[in-house]
Amino acid sequence: MGTVLIAIVVVLGFVVLAVLVVGGFVAGIYNRLVTLRNEYKNQFAQIDVQLKRRHDLIPNLVETAKGYMAHERGTLDEVTAARNNAAAARQKAAADPANPNAVPQIAAAEGALTQSLGRLFAVAEAYPDLKANQTMLQLQGELTDTENRISFSRQTYNESVRNYNTQREIFPNSLIASLFNFTPATLFEITDAGEREAPKVSFS
Repeated sequence: MGTVLIAIVVVLGFVVLAVLVVGGFVAGIYNRLVTLRNEYKNQFAQIDVQLKRRHDLIPNLVETAKGYMAHERGTLDEVTAARNNAAAARQKAAADPANPNAVPQIAAAEGALTQSLGRLFAVAEAYPDLKANQTMLQLQGELTDTENRISFSRQTYNESVRNYNTQREIFPNSLIASLFNFTPATLFEITDAGEREAPKVSFS
């Protein structure tokens, strides 16, 4: 009887040990995925900061241009509408950057805003006084700086997304990812080649 009891205790010991090992393995993968998910969300927050800065600059840009471009109301209204659409998409994406539809929507809205700004600066070339306006020149410089920061932040975000997606796809991480609903993250991509360039803001 004693031998049987010892055997049972030994078996139970192995079972408990196996459960602890497996549990620790699962917890390690889970924690790694959580860390990577938080990392790409944090990187998106950095993009969000720069996009908000861009959106805050544009109303001042439009107001400055209005004083010189009274006959270009359509162009100015287009920029304002594109800015508002981009701001709404940014706010939606910031609320849930893990939403697979959020980032493509903000990328599309920002692309449309970039195109409308490009048209504004192209039209502004015909207004020498506006080109020489100090407020306009300052806003141009700030906008260019912001565009560069957005580009850098987007690259860092995309790298974080790739790291996260790779970890959630490899085996056995994919099993844990599926079990705990670690959904794929979406790259911040600009598909239209014409949208890859920042708007030309120099009046040289």
